[in-house]
Amino acid sequence: QVQLVESGGGLVQAGGSLRLSCAASGDNICISAMGWYRQAPGKERELVATNAVPSSTYYGDSVKGRFTISRDNAKNTVDLQMSSLKPEDTAVYYCNAALCGTFYREIGPYPHWGQGTQVTVSS
Repeated sequence: QVQLVESGGGLVQAGGSLRLSCAASGDNICISAMGWYRQAPGKERELVATNAVPSSTYYGDSVKGRFTISRDNAKNTVDLQMSSLKPEDTAVYYCNAALCGTFYREIGPYPHWGQGTQVTVSS
């Protein structure tokens, strides 16, 4: 099995930046895809950014041009650099991953989830 642990959430003012990180761990794991989803109160979970090997990257429409996803395949980590944050970006952000050799849609969501980290953007 795989464990996903997020870090880096917090409170930031509108227009500010924040960086989220997620590390995957487990015995002899091979991670094929990683990414981020988010869920705001009263709303459905939505795509933020995902990356599937070899190099397919997807962004949600609302974050394009403001957020950047990056992966370190050797370390099984994925980061999310968030800039020009808006109050509507306030949500719980979840790390998401798929293991090698499993079936999944490139864009996600993938089978494995982290516990989530809260991001709050104040106006």
